[in-house]
Amino acid sequence: MREPERFEGFTDWHLHCIQDAVGSKGQIERSLEIMDRMLVVVFDTETKAYEGKKTLLQLDSEGSIAVYTYAVVAKNADGTTTVRQSDDPGPLGTLVGTSLGSLIGLLGGPVGLAIGAGVGLVAGSAADLDNARVGIDFIDDVTKVLLPNKFAVVAEIQEDWTTPVDTRMEAIGGIVFRRALSDVEHTVNEEEVTAMKADIAQLKAEHAEAHAQRKAKLHEKINQLESKIQAGLEEAKEQREAAERQARAKVEILKTKAAALKAKAAKTNN
Repeated sequence: MREPERFEGFTDWHLHCIQDAVGSKGQIERSLEIMDRMLVVVFDTETKAYEGKKTLLQLDSEGSIAVYTYAVVAKNADGTTTVRQSDDPGPLGTLVGTSLGSLIGLLGGPVGLAIGAGVGLVAGSAADLDNARVGIDFIDDVTKVLLPNKFAVVAEIQEDWTTPVDTRMEAIGGIVFRRALSDVEHTVNEEEVTAMKADIAQLKAEHAEAHAQRKAKLHEKINQLESKIQAGLEEAKEQREAAERQARAKVEILKTKAAALKAKAAKTNN
């Protein structure tokens, strides 16, 4: 692989990657799957955390990375996590429902999450872990360092190589954690649905033989199970649509950054 040609603060290689990312639909999906990462940088003080946020946005401006969304968070003495600053609502929308928002909820641990401006995030749950698209081991690694009275910059980024972030963040005292985002399957739990359908079939069989008073109770149970199945299908649909909206928003972000980098390259070469 040839050494990327360097312009002032960015590479034509990264520009090429961004342009690839905004090509065909298949290219978009492959690029987002391969290069999207969750980034957490832990600092000892709030001042350093804001310096880390500034560094993150500088790296984005230079073209070393692409920042989709970010937040500065504080770990409180009681273990809760507070968002001190973010781009909410950013290009991907509000923090609620995003991978970043779910990660912040998980970092708050079982004691809950105190979120600035009341945006509605809740304490970490199994659903949050799925939506955060990172493993529980990543959460554990971060929380061992993000102790009470410490701060962190948390961001969802596109990153092609780790050196720019690592060197700049470590120079200001940051401890860097990153994890590639996993695929998300917004589908209902087929085993649970199959089990509930089996229960419905059994209840309907009993309903046919039951007396009037018992029929009413069985009918209520049947309706409850059918409602649960329908609610699961609706939730999966909403999650798919939210993921599609976020994917489209990411593409628009990359298009904007590609145009800016291209203009900067042209200016540099003139």
